Amino acid sequence: MNEGRLTLLKNENKGLKESLRQKDKELSFFIEVGKALTSTLKFKEILKIIMDNAQKLVKSEAWSILLVDEKANELYFELAKGEKVGKIKDIRLKMGKGVAGWVAKKGAPLIVPDVSKDKRFFSGVDKKTKFKTKSILCVPIISKNKTLGVLELINKKDGNSFEQKELDLMLKLIDHAAIAIERSMLYERTAELAVTDDLTKLFNFRFLDQRLEDEIKKCKKEGGSVSLIFLDMDHFKLINDNYGHLMGSKVLIEIAQILISALRDMDIIARYGGDEFVIVLPDTCTKTTFRISKRIQSLIRKHTFLRDDGLDARLTASFGISTYPDHANSKLELIRLADQAMYNVKNRTRDDICIAQSEKRGLYGKWKADNH
Repeated sequence: MNEGRLTLLKNENKGLKESLRQKDKELSFFIEVGKALTSTLKFKEILKIIMDNAQKLVKSEAWSILLVDEKANELYFELAKGEKVGKIKDIRLKMGKGVAGWVAKKGAPLIVPDVSKDKRFFSGVDKKTKFKTKSILCVPIISKNKTLGVLELINKKDGNSFEQKELDLMLKLIDHAAIAIERSMLYERTAELAVTDDLTKLFNFRFLDQRLEDEIKKCKKEGGSVSLIFLDMDHFKLINDNYGHLMGSKVLIEIAQILISALRDMDIIARYGGDEFVIVLPDTCTKTTFRISKRIQSLIRKHTFLRDDGLDARLTASFGISTYPDHANSKLELIRLADQAMYNVKNRTRDDICIAQSEKRGLYGKWKADNH
């Protein structure tokens, strides 16, 4: 064998060894990524793992994960690292707009070596952040043929444009994450179903019951009060009888939206069953709870139900209120007193508000607004 041929074989052998070392290194890396991804069922933690490992694989000046808001048909920044990231929190991109929007809409990865030469690039983000984008690598995050968002890397650290081998690494990373994402979404969906009402998407009573217990424990430890509102729609059966159960379900969804709009994020709203709703108001006294009930009562009275279906349905509701520790010494007593106060209204006039009084004081009475 001549010397030239021997040198060629040595070089080939050296190249193969280097390639094997690189493959072994890559395999070890993705084994560790897999372990990290299987260590959690929380979607946001999985996204963070993706983000952290993307930067280990390909050094860039900035990188972000944008998620799809299906209702708005937009992308929003869920995670971002690099310079000027604080200024992108409120930026949203329409599906199809910009490189990230294009990747999300098409469900296809993309390298843009020079954004100044690509019509898909949207300069609005740079203008707001004062960041200079030169090149982009962007891959879709897909689960069960549905695009959830995109992973975007901007400006390779060495100044060169991104290459196909780096795109391949990002695709491998997302492939490894796909199963973890599916597990996470299934877990979160199952957890959501366990605590929410399937129709209205409000909490179910099981969840509210636990939260109410927690709030009462807090009151016992730190002082303060927690109030409960029982709300029952008046003559709701007529909606089902006159328009059908589908329209009745739509009315319940509209009622849920009214309650959400009228209350604080910290308040817990649950569907008790049928056309009954229960509201827990932490750190709220009886007088304030009465005012909140009056506001909800007014919103329900003024609302035109089933307008989108060409109907003009009007409804009212009956309210019962109780407060811990003013009226009750326990969770069960608090629930029972609010429920009885509501039925006091149902059996008397409907479309009114009744406040429970401690059983030691004997009576349930209508709270007269002019006396308070």
